[in-house]
Amino acid sequence: MNPRDRVWLFDLDDTLHNASHRAFRELNASMTAYIETHLGLPTEEAVALRTRYWLRYGATLTGLQRHHGVKSAHFLYETHRLPGLEAHLHGHAHDLAALRRLPGRKFLMTNAPLAYAERVLAAIGLQGVFEGLICMEDMHCFGQSRPKPDARMFRMVLARLKLNPSRCVLVEDTLEHQKTAHGLGMDTVWMQRWLRQARRARLNRRPVYVGRRVRSLAALVRSPHF
Repeated sequence: MNPRDRVWLFDLDDTLHNASHRAFRELNASMTAYIETHLGLPTEEAVALRTRYWLRYGATLTGLQRHHGVKSAHFLYETHRLPGLEAHLHGHAHDLAALRRLPGRKFLMTNAPLAYAERVLAAIGLQGVFEGLICMEDMHCFGQSRPKPDARMFRMVLARLKLNPSRCVLVEDTLEHQKTAHGLGMDTVWMQRWLRQARRARLNRRPVYVGRRVRSLAALVRSPHF
């Protein structure tokens, strides 16, 4: 395949920037506070519920919608305001420059809301790099959120953008998302730069559904073929 015919779907947090450094902690605290306030739960129960829904559905919001009638727009606005977020975001300049040089079409595909994604991209200098941003607001079927790794959402997005899965590469830090993408005929790249050592140690071998493991975006430019 001509490299310019490749379609890249990039995750955002812990793929393009180090979200584990600060952003995830603040997001988790914000979501816990939302559950405490709107569901009337004590902190310990709110944390357990948030974690359980994230593990089961890929996003806390999906569980809150299905089981508690929470409105998507309200939840995303309230939990992602995160004042001062930009001051704590950082990526690697060499990697980000390499991403700009990567041949092919490039989309962002994140379970985060659009406003948050735009703030992060602006802060790390990636405004205008992506042909389109596929965010949480775009990941819904039949009135409910269907974030990654939901296969129905992947199919819907690919159909809407008229993308052939065999031309697509999902670049992610989350293995569950890559497993779904691989099952749909997409290539996959496991970004490991910002993974905690404990997460990497759990898998000494590359899973069969992971096409490549990389620790930098520059590695994709040096060898964009699969």
